[in-house]
Amino acid sequence: MNKTKSSQFFAKNSQLLIPLIAILLLVIFNLFRDPGFFSVSIAANNNGDPVLQGNLISILNGASELVILSMGMTLVTAASGGQDISVGALAAIAGSVFVKVLKGGAITGGTVFLAFAMCCVVAMLFGAFNGSLVSFFRIQPMIATLILFTCGRSVAYWINGGATPTVESPIINAIGSFIPGIPIPTPILIVILMGILFALLFRFTTLGLYVQTVGINQGAARLNGINAVGIKLLSFVMLGACCAVAGMIGVSRLGLINHETLLINIEMDAILAVAIGGNNLGGGKFKMLGSVLGAYAIQALTITLYSMKVPSTDVKAYKAVVIIILVAMGSPVVKDAMGRLFKKTGGSAGAGKEAA
Repeated sequence: MNKTKSSQFFAKNSQLLIPLIAILLLVIFNLFRDPGFFSVSIAANNNGDPVLQGNLISILNGASELVILSMGMTLVTAASGGQDISVGALAAIAGSVFVKVLKGGAITGGTVFLAFAMCCVVAMLFGAFNGSLVSFFRIQPMIATLILFTCGRSVAYWINGGATPTVESPIINAIGSFIPGIPIPTPILIVILMGILFALLFRFTTLGLYVQTVGINQGAARLNGINAVGIKLLSFVMLGACCAVAGMIGVSRLGLINHETLLINIEMDAILAVAIGGNNLGGGKFKMLGSVLGAYAIQALTITLYSMKVPSTDVKAYKAVVIIILVAMGSPVVKDAMGRLFKKTGGSAGAGKEAA
């Protein structure tokens, strides 16, 4: 009975093995290289408030935007069998709208809420545009989102008239760094909140089941009364909302909007996080936790390389080598081989026990 339960547990959570192994290897490597690499300390920030510091905090904090985008990318990948390569550009558009509203008057709590609401609406509308091309016109997602990928940062540039305005406010500083009296970086808290919202959504609705069903077989989903077009469209709209949150965090960190550099190339890392998380890039079954772990694995690798004094121009090359290995380990061929080995080992052990 225990053997059956362990086999079922392995089968249910095998998708998380690759990101967990990646994180474990990075942890072991860094502990051997520098035993104090993951140590966390408390120090006073510029305002005199005690805050948490250390490489572990840098990893969790620095990966915040990537984790949020990876959550939305997971839904799009599962539902449409493709990836949205415009998330960085869309986050820049959302950030530009956020700053545009803030510059319209005094920055208060109400103004910040209005700015966030407006950037969410705009980002979700652009997400709906991408989703319409994919769901209604049946354009391959990567081709459909190539339009916004190409022109999105130009749109962000036009929103603020080509300027890079700054936004100075204690509220904006708190969003991008620390809330006074709370030692944990605010972006980490926002990630936790987003994770809770998605968990509640999947727990109390059938969205997760519908997304997987549409991704596995759209025709069968339609025959079972599921609106496949609507599910695909909804997944892109939700990714748009994730872009708005990521854009707000990115702007708040810097205190300004730079349409050219804000979250540049993050779409590639978001796709890799989904892949490292063991999700099928062709759509269907997904585990959002896997994508979250994949995002943290990517950020941990980046922080590790920087701590080893690797030049910033070489970091991408080293990341590419490691990511190729991780993606190869998560390929169907390797997964099938590991599954056969696990069954064979389990079967041999069971036969030996019976013989005894």
